[in-house]
Amino acid sequence: MRARERPPVETFGAAWDALFDRPIAHRGLWSRDGAPENSLGAFQAACAHDYGIELDVQLTADGDAVVFHDERLERMAGVEGRVRDHTAAELGALALKGTDETIPTLAEALTVIGHRAMVHIELKTPFGEVGPLEKRVSEILIDHNGPTAIIGFNPYSHAWFADHHPQILRGLDSYGWNDEGARHVAPEMRKSMAALEHIEIARPDFLALGLDMLPSPKADVLRAKGMPVIAWTVRKPEQWAAIEAHCDNLIFEGFHA
Repeated sequence: MRARERPPVETFGAAWDALFDRPIAHRGLWSRDGAPENSLGAFQAACAHDYGIELDVQLTADGDAVVFHDERLERMAGVEGRVRDHTAAELGALALKGTDETIPTLAEALTVIGHRAMVHIELKTPFGEVGPLEKRVSEILIDHNGPTAIIGFNPYSHAWFADHHPQILRGLDSYGWNDEGARHVAPEMRKSMAALEHIEIARPDFLALGLDMLPSPKADVLRAKGMPVIAWTVRKPEQWAAIEAHCDNLIFEGFHA
């Protein structure tokens, strides 16, 4: 049985079918000379091209969820400091990459996107800090009428949603042992992630695997049993061609999928 043929859980509604429907634009459909990553302009562009959307969220000093990838503000906003040390209003006043775009809250982003695109919300919850961001995101999703999924690397964040809001679709991120993005993670956890051992904790509905992990014999077995696999981040068509047979969708950037 192919992964996409798995009978949907009724409470997922349109989110399950939307999971396979369209390629997913990484941090929106951004470009170096256009709308910056994780901006409202990038989300509008993704909707205009009929793509799904992946975005990142973090907790602010006043307990809101804002859309921003990095822990620190320097690269995208040109100022020093951490996202978590500022309020949502303070962050919303910062320009992204010298453009008119600013840092949006998750609620603002979902209002702009509406029901036009499936949104993969990556929670940037640090280990040991599960709860506040998850609670805020779940509150926002109650009022959103479009298809969404929660994704992220922290298996305990997924477990929180499995326990508190099982009707919200969940995709567990993972990367290989040598992935540069994993350097901040303890070696033991990196090894566990690379072996997909954290699935037992997270209890996900699908997997989002880095290119360095694909094709994955273990993921192939899980996929055959009904757990879809989404690849990230695909930056060239030939990368997707090499792994497409092992996946159900892709998160991409730098080209039109």
